[in-house]
Amino acid sequence: MTVPTDIADLPFTRAALHAAYAAGLTPGAVVVEAHRRIAAAADPGIFLDLTPPEGLADALPAFDPVRFPLWGLPVAVKDNIAVAGRPMTAACPAFSHVPAEDAEAVRRLRAAGALVLGKANLDQFATGLVGVRTPYPAPRNAVAPDRVPGGSSSGSAVAVARGIVALALGTDTAGSGRVPAALNGIVGLKPSLGAVSTRGVVPACRSLDCVSVFAPSVEDAWACFRVLAGEDRADPFSRPIAWVEPGAAPARIAIPAPADLHLDDGPARAAWAATRALLPGAQEAAITPLLETAQLLYDGPWVAERAAAFGDFAAAHPGALHPVTEAIIATASRFTAVDAFRGMYRLAGHRRAAEDFFARFDVLAVPSVPNFPTLAELEADPFGPNARLGTYTNFVNLLDLAALAVPGPARPDGLPAGITLIGPRGSDAALAALGAAFAARVAEQGKARAA
Repeated sequence: MTVPTDIADLPFTRAALHAAYAAGLTPGAVVVEAHRRIAAAADPGIFLDLTPPEGLADALPAFDPVRFPLWGLPVAVKDNIAVAGRPMTAACPAFSHVPAEDAEAVRRLRAAGALVLGKANLDQFATGLVGVRTPYPAPRNAVAPDRVPGGSSSGSAVAVARGIVALALGTDTAGSGRVPAALNGIVGLKPSLGAVSTRGVVPACRSLDCVSVFAPSVEDAWACFRVLAGEDRADPFSRPIAWVEPGAAPARIAIPAPADLHLDDGPARAAWAATRALLPGAQEAAITPLLETAQLLYDGPWVAERAAAFGDFAAAHPGALHPVTEAIIATASRFTAVDAFRGMYRLAGHRRAAEDFFARFDVLAVPSVPNFPTLAELEADPFGPNARLGTYTNFVNLLDLAALAVPGPARPDGLPAGITLIGPRGSDAALAALGAAFAARVAEQGKARAA
């Protein structure tokens, strides 16, 4: 490969950038191009802070993509994850402060050669799945500006979808690493709980929080996950997993039975029908016990964990929270310690049901989202569309599962649609293998239709 005469034509993927670097492109030129793409996007809602570009790449070692697998890749970091020396707000101006140290995930990114371009916008305190619960300008969906970008990691997903960065970090508690990926047509990897350290992350529900990865492909997402994963003894929620690389795609695939297939419109149903055709051998299965788990998150005592995370700050700073965020944590007062224990007992039952389910199947494949709300619909109802977006995501962390969102056949109206692959803790590699195989089938189908 030769360096493009016009760097504007260079896709920001790991393979393309590393090939261009080997041919003589400089990281400084990539940083300049990334800032040009930011300006061209004309979307002030994507980033809340940008690292000064001057000298950003100066500390890189000599080009060695084996020792430094993310060498020279521009990345965005969700603004509830600490980047040393840069402001962190969690989309709340009153919370703004400058961390002295990188979050452990960011430290690992830098050690692998990544360039932190800036801090990305989000639903305030990572509370929401729509991506517009921010006092700053909301990021615009990269495909359909009249639709929600998805949250809470909205800026991170849009930055990848627009090709401004090669990778982005988000967080995922109830779907924030999968919903915005699906709504912007990119890959979202939500690892097994504890596989990636959350030290240096502003908690939402600390027992459920994950650092997630956004990427243009499954392969790039996995390359980033390999860098991030590993036990961190300084993080009490870090948990080691048996590490394996993606191999053969798992064969025992479940999909929701018709009674558990909750899709809001014809285009979504058509996209799912096209997706099913690319999952040969998948078996329909009842997943009602899994879906019912989600009720514990916002309609049960786990909402109190959000109050534990930032309720004291809210009490000390009246009026600082977004109105919807404030309304959500206000419901925490309804729950008692007795309710919390009863919720734990219910969750234990749901987890046993999940264990039995995944004894029969290797992977559950579901539509990533059941709806694709417009901004107008969300303005009319700030809660309903958000709750619907979490139909196939809210239960995953509660049940200690891993997940991977992958673009699938588009809806007939041209909007992106996708599939989320879900498996038991430690199945990350199996999900990546199936996700890569599925993405290849989608690409082949697209070429066949274009021919």
